[in-house]
Amino acid sequence: MKVNQRTTFIDEKEVQYTHIVNGSTVVCFMFSGAGYTYEKPLFYYSTMTMLQNPYDVVHIHYSYGQDLFKLPLEDITKIILYDVNPIINEVLKNNQYQEIAFLGKSLGTIPIINRLMKSDIYINSKMILLTPLLKFDSIFETLLMINHPSLIVIGEKDTHYIPSKIEAIENKTNIKIH
Repeated sequence: MKVNQRTTFIDEKEVQYTHIVNGSTVVCFMFSGAGYTYEKPLFYYSTMTMLQNPYDVVHIHYSYGQDLFKLPLEDITKIILYDVNPIINEVLKNNQYQEIAFLGKSLGTIPIINRLMKSDIYINSKMILLTPLLKFDSIFETLLMINHPSLIVIGEKDTHYIPSKIEAIENKTNIKIH
């Protein structure tokens, strides 16, 4: 296994990522939450599980100020995608992956749900959503219309846990909820 620390420059902005190469034909791109980094339990155990199965893993190390949360959801989506798309493209261009998975937590679920799940490019990709932001109607509506194989993990005490929305999503055969 090789751990590569990389930096990509997007205009004047520097975005770092860690590419853990396990020699796999499958890669999982991970998008962190606001203040929830890759050393925290959900990402640590997710990373270890991916490496044991064996996946290559890419941790994208973006960070944003609190001003981001004052913007409309569509603008937040564009900002995060602007930072992560060049990294996804670079990793996929330089490796021969046959399968792709995306794992996001909270803030990191926004670009997955609002864009990647809507794209035909990633129609066969697996999506893992840790505490998706179900309070946003567009997030919920997208989950109802997509056909990606997906796993949602959310706690009943999470502020984004809305029983009626969870119940509606549970009726979809392509989405598993824990």
